[in-house]
Amino acid sequence: MLFFLLLSLFLFSPSFSSPTLSATVRCNPSDKNALLAFQKFLYIPSDLPSWDLRTDCCKWTYVHCDPLTNRVTQLVITSINTGQFPVARGPIPAAVGDLPYLETLSFNDIINLTGSIPYSITKLQNLKRLVISGTTLSSSIPEFLGQLKNLEYLDLSANELFGSIPASLGNLGRLVSLELQSNKLTGKIPNSLGRLNPEAIVLSDNKLSGDASMLFSADGRARWINLSGNRLEFDLSKVMFQRNLTFLSLSYNRIGGSIPEQVTELNLIQVFDVSYNRLCGKIPVGGRLQQLGAPPFLHNRCLCGPPLFKKCKA
Repeated sequence: MLFFLLLSLFLFSPSFSSPTLSATVRCNPSDKNALLAFQKFLYIPSDLPSWDLRTDCCKWTYVHCDPLTNRVTQLVITSINTGQFPVARGPIPAAVGDLPYLETLSFNDIINLTGSIPYSITKLQNLKRLVISGTTLSSSIPEFLGQLKNLEYLDLSANELFGSIPASLGNLGRLVSLELQSNKLTGKIPNSLGRLNPEAIVLSDNKLSGDASMLFSADGRARWINLSGNRLEFDLSKVMFQRNLTFLSLSYNRIGGSIPEQVTELNLIQVFDVSYNRLCGKIPVGGRLQQLGAPPFLHNRCLCGPPLFKKCKA
């Protein structure tokens, strides 16, 4: 009887049950410290209901942990789920680099996010998705982003980024999508981007100039390319398009030459827009081109033939 009494006291004592209690707290202490430092410098409101020092950080708003390792793998801060409080303001803190297992880092539609991308982000060698979009981030795109060799998705769209596209982005060999649209980027597209083989390239609505032909290859896997709204100048007749293209917009540039016959082989194309350029010659007949209507071909130097009403001279 005494044995069972002692056994019961042992089993239900606080010292014995504490491992079970601690097992419910998944958050890694170093990850929690990094998040709290992140909160301080980004001015995420201290009364944010779930960002409480006494609670499990894996259950905090914007935070996701891997169910096996319990390390923070996603930090997704967006105005969509902010509620009534101002989600953040100020620069991206260096503390973000102290989340070594992070695979996704996203700041979306946060207009008070300012400054530049911190160098500490290069410590995130597991990062696969980096999204900084719809902010007032104002700087050049740093060369050191080329060190994030596991990056698959890079979206720096709709900010106030200026300067040229760094050649180091050509080192991101695993990149599936590159989105740099709606910034203030200038200069030439680096030839190194031609080494990439992404499914989507969006550089529209900047002030980029010069050649872009290196972004095209018949053997490439790109399905979506948007280079519209720039100052690009190259000979389109020498380009071989990716065969699986569904969307191609080159409008509002200074592109010359003629439309290559190979476009008639783009059987998946849904959007093909070369309007507002300096193209000449007969629009190739065949494929889906004539089904697209006249607007995608308007306002060029001397394009002719269907679907335009302008007849070609014999």
